[in-house]
Amino acid sequence: MIYFETCYNRSNESIKSYWKGGNIVNALRRHEKERVEEVLQNLRAKGIRITDTRRAVLSYLVASHEHPSAEKIYRDLLPQFPSMSLATVYNNIKVLIDEGVVSEIKVRNDTTTYFDFMGHDHLNVVCEKCGRIADVDIEVPDLREEVASQSGYQITKTQMTVYGICPDCQKQ
Repeated sequence: MIYFETCYNRSNESIKSYWKGGNIVNALRRHEKERVEEVLQNLRAKGIRITDTRRAVLSYLVASHEHPSAEKIYRDLLPQFPSMSLATVYNNIKVLIDEGVVSEIKVRNDTTTYFDFMGHDHLNVVCEKCGRIADVDIEVPDLREEVASQSGYQITKTQMTVYGICPDCQKQ
């Protein structure tokens, strides 16, 4: 059976979803499938080849509510793609980063790079103690306007990472 398991914190807020094996593309919800197809269509229009592994890596990132590392994506997709290498995962992520649909997140005191699908405007908040990463849905139109005004650039997207101490680490 293919499903996502969602864990909740004490406030009953969803904090993580875990994909539980099987075919990741078949496990997507309708709106996630639409996002994947939209990205794939844009990649095709630019002449970028769509492979089964590229579709799977993208699908994994779209469906993930955590911020996985390439190693985690590799481990989770390996049963579905036994001949896939870790380098293949990194190469596919690089294409998605270059196209602006995935961002890299660096956590201080951690050599691992985490990845985030940028399907909507949001900020990433990273705990400086435990490395936990949370998405904050927030509109930043004033910031965009100010940056455009000062730089003369036409702003197409906003990508920000904010660092702090998460509520759990504050209690310690």
